[in-house]
Amino acid sequence: MKRRDFVKGTALTALGASMLAPLQAIADVPETQLESEDLSERSKLKDDYPIHFLAIGDWGRNGADHQIPVARQMGKWATENPNDFIISLGDNFYPKGVVSEHDPLWHYSYENIYTEFALQWDWYPILGNHDYISDPESQVRYSKISRRWKMPSRYYSKEISIKGKGKVLMVFIDTCPLIPEFHASEQYAPFVNNQQPEKQLQWLDETLKNAGPDVKWKMVMGHHPIYTVGPRIKNYDTLAVRKALADIFERNKVDVYLSGHDHSLQHLSTGGHTQQFISGSGSEITPVTAGIAYSKFEAADYGFMYFSIDQDRLNAKMINHTGKIIYETTLKK
Repeated sequence: MKRRDFVKGTALTALGASMLAPLQAIADVPETQLESEDLSERSKLKDDYPIHFLAIGDWGRNGADHQIPVARQMGKWATENPNDFIISLGDNFYPKGVVSEHDPLWHYSYENIYTEFALQWDWYPILGNHDYISDPESQVRYSKISRRWKMPSRYYSKEISIKGKGKVLMVFIDTCPLIPEFHASEQYAPFVNNQQPEKQLQWLDETLKNAGPDVKWKMVMGHHPIYTVGPRIKNYDTLAVRKALADIFERNKVDVYLSGHDHSLQHLSTGGHTQQFISGSGSEITPVTAGIAYSKFEAADYGFMYFSIDQDRLNAKMINHTGKIIYETTLKK
């Protein structure tokens, strides 16, 4: 018995030594500190713009009315092209918003629709008028549940670095409280009357005014357009938001105002500093009027927008539900 134990133990000792030898050899190699590299196929998607993002508005219909085809094309585009984040321009949930951060519509209209891996990057949302019919604050609270839904408050700002060559200031605003009629509306008043539009406007003006010299582009995102060639061209909400915002934008040289609300794709230029884009056709479309002087492009088509930015250029593409680029323009400094 002792002999067998001795032989067995000797064999195990020899085996252990043979296994440890390669490990010891590895341990003897000098340690080198390296950062982990991204070796995925996505890391190869590069162009000469350092910042890229998608923008979509007016989308949350449980997949109905072309929401799913648009979502598929967004996923396809973000898979085949560089993309850093997604902006949601309000009316995130039809017909009446969500009642809590646990509302089933989070799954039916969002999580189970925008499923592509390339769409799991950060989403930066704002609120639309339909979101105000239920509890808009629940969309802020959802940020604590979702990894990708990033809405710290009803209005907020971010600075995005252009890889050491300046920054883009992105300001996300809440346009519903800026509309006086909403404060008298039985539908909207319960959730809008506790807001302070004057306070938000002061914050917006100061945020834009205090942008540092390294800010190359100023962009504001809000649900309601200040101009449109859609059905709301002279609507009370368009006029109210224009009255509240247009002077602030011009005074602070806002380069781009990006909105939704009208269910179409538009690029508008009224002669001032600010260029306006509307991306409001994430599901459902409404008519547009051609031939209006300040419209550079308008289309009653389902789709989204794709932006690419460097310190001197801002490229905007409008992509429809079939994946076709229907319009492209480049703004230059």
